[in-house]
Amino acid sequence: MNGTKTILVAPLHWGLGHATRCIPIIQALLGTDYKVMLASDGAALLLLRKEFPALPYVSLPSYNITYPENGAFLKLKLLLKLPFFRKTMHSEKKVVEQLISEGKIHGIISDNRWGVRSTKVPSVFLTHQLNVLSGGTSYLSSKIHQKLIKKFDACWVPDVAGPENLSGKLGHLKSGSFPVNYIGVLSRMKKRKVPKVYDVLCLLSGPEPQRTRLEQRLVSVFNNSDLPAGKQEKKVLLVRGVVETEKKTTQIGTVELVNFLQSDELEKAINESICVVSRSGYTTIMDLTAMEKQAFFIPTPGQFEQEYLAKRLKKAGIVPSCNQKDFQEGQLNQIGDYKGLKSVNSPPDFKKLFRFFESEGKL
Repeated sequence: MNGTKTILVAPLHWGLGHATRCIPIIQALLGTDYKVMLASDGAALLLLRKEFPALPYVSLPSYNITYPENGAFLKLKLLLKLPFFRKTMHSEKKVVEQLISEGKIHGIISDNRWGVRSTKVPSVFLTHQLNVLSGGTSYLSSKIHQKLIKKFDACWVPDVAGPENLSGKLGHLKSGSFPVNYIGVLSRMKKRKVPKVYDVLCLLSGPEPQRTRLEQRLVSVFNNSDLPAGKQEKKVLLVRGVVETEKKTTQIGTVELVNFLQSDELEKAINESICVVSRSGYTTIMDLTAMEKQAFFIPTPGQFEQEYLAKRLKKAGIVPSCNQKDFQEGQLNQIGDYKGLKSVNSPPDFKKLFRFFESEGKL
């Protein structure tokens, strides 16, 4: 591999999932003698800078995605922001073209950032959403998204092509007008046999205010916990998913809260937990699949993708789930009736994937 080539890795800042699933890609790029420049905004960029403090980075304009108080209005809010999204895409392209003109990057991996692409260097779009679910407008939102994907030189889907896939209709088209490369399940996590420390690990992420609403509900529920017979205290760790300059740990009743954990710490906490309660975000599903973890999902209200994934896994008898407002601790008793998430494939063949950046026709 040509170690002089620098690849721009640019995840969308919509929660932390897009950034965290780029971590194994960045590690693989560095391990195959590429250089990497990070690009994002907000907590997503801060997280990657903490994981890779030696790497150069650039701040991108923010899409400023937040959830309305009532999840039912999410679609309307996003539709009203379309002009702003177009402006953000234009600003992203200006940043990218400047980096290319200065000779700082030689390839692009954009995780759902539509404006981070160029005709001058090989540009990859990384997504599990070939179809974008939006209720009654799913056909329109999917066609718009697919049109944007076609502007890139390649589309990588972090899933498998066969029936034992994780993304279902999100990542699989009945017919498509552009090539799709299923690269396998991406995860920075590894399963390890270690003594269990936590009865429940709660993992939070995603835009406000719904992240805070779920945090408040989980703290309330587990502080009114029914203790198992003969046990003095149920041990609950809640990772808030709030990336800040320093890690902070607090205790609210019986619940230990930490604002964020870096990859190795989070892997350790997941391995040490009996079960995980989290959103049904796709990156979380990939991580818990890689670790073959028992879980309970609470999809973000109004986010059609998470609601679809939770229902799909529940119907398949893999992971139970419920609405945010209905969650009670007793529902965790359902977990034993489900199969749990099981690893579906071997790791991606990164060396083969990265040959894309050696195309002499593009560089």
